[in-house]
Amino acid sequence: MKVLIIGGGKTLFFLSRNFTAKGYEVVIINRNHEECTRLARQLSASVVCGDGSDAVILKEAGAMGADAVLAITPNDQDNLVVCQLASLKFGVPRTVALANDPENAEVFEKMGVSAFTTTNIIGSLIEQHASLEQITNLLPVAQGRVNVTEIVLDVHSPVSGKLIKDIKLPENSLIAVMLRDNQPIVPRGANVLLPGDRIVLITLPENHGQVIKAFTGEYK
Repeated sequence: MKVLIIGGGKTLFFLSRNFTAKGYEVVIINRNHEECTRLARQLSASVVCGDGSDAVILKEAGAMGADAVLAITPNDQDNLVVCQLASLKFGVPRTVALANDPENAEVFEKMGVSAFTTTNIIGSLIEQHASLEQITNLLPVAQGRVNVTEIVLDVHSPVSGKLIKDIKLPENSLIAVMLRDNQPIVPRGANVLLPGDRIVLITLPENHGQVIKAFTGEYK
């Protein structure tokens, strides 16, 4: 799999290192000559020095044969242009743009560019006021429009000992599955939640914090 990553900083470095460790062919595009030199020395990736929003640079980096393009520069407009060029001009099947401003994510989606932003997820985690050790997995899907979260219940959980039918959840949220002693259980209203149960929740970004509070409480 060939991946082009446009941007810089620690995020690019660790993404590139992770992808190369998985055997992906990684090409980095970065405008800063010094950073390009450093990245070329530290990573098993090809490095192209230039503006990733320039079609000539994208072609030089091998966009025509890329499987995915990831644009993570600090400039949302550049990220959008990179992904549009990669998709429309070079036929890259998968492009993803970082929306540094969360309000731009919806705009990107309307323009046909998959976008992600960490702000909503981080904000909801802070909003929870809960013990983060309980949250073992948080996975945004559908370009961040849906969250799938796994929570481990303990004796302090407000829902421990309750029937599922007695738990009031916000609209557009649900318990997808329970895991008890490593055995999956399709949840029903008559099921009782117990300490140690692993609960997989499906929520929306706007109600995520509220749902997590219902299952973890606000203790620290």
